[in-house]
Amino acid sequence: QVQLVESGGGLVQAGGSLRLSCAASGSIFSINVMGWYRQAPGKQRELVATFTSGGNTNYADSVKGRFSISRDNAKNTVYLQMNSLKPEDTAAYYCNANGYYGTYKSPRAAFDSWGQGTQVTVSS
Repeated sequence: QVQLVESGGGLVQAGGSLRLSCAASGSIFSINVMGWYRQAPGKQRELVATFTSGGNTNYADSVKGRFSISRDNAKNTVYLQMNSLKPEDTAAYYCNANGYYGTYKSPRAAFDSWGQGTQVTVSS
């Protein structure tokens, strides 16, 4: 009942920037954590950055100082600003969100949803 849609991926040269967006929709009651993960061919999916409802952020060591995560709570959207991109950043980027869905009239339950992914390719 909660869907995530990513956008903003593309092809960029090394040193360039991209801004990814992820919008959550559905019968959302509250969102606890929104974050970004990535997976390159032949590699495991790894955490890139997370943003909690309390405003805490967490970044993978490989992207610290280059990437920045932010949230627009009114739009249930999370962003990932990626600067100084490197070829090793090339991967499919996936949005993740967890929290509770439902309304005040309906029973609420926890959700943990993933988007379909958006491709980021960095050329040297």
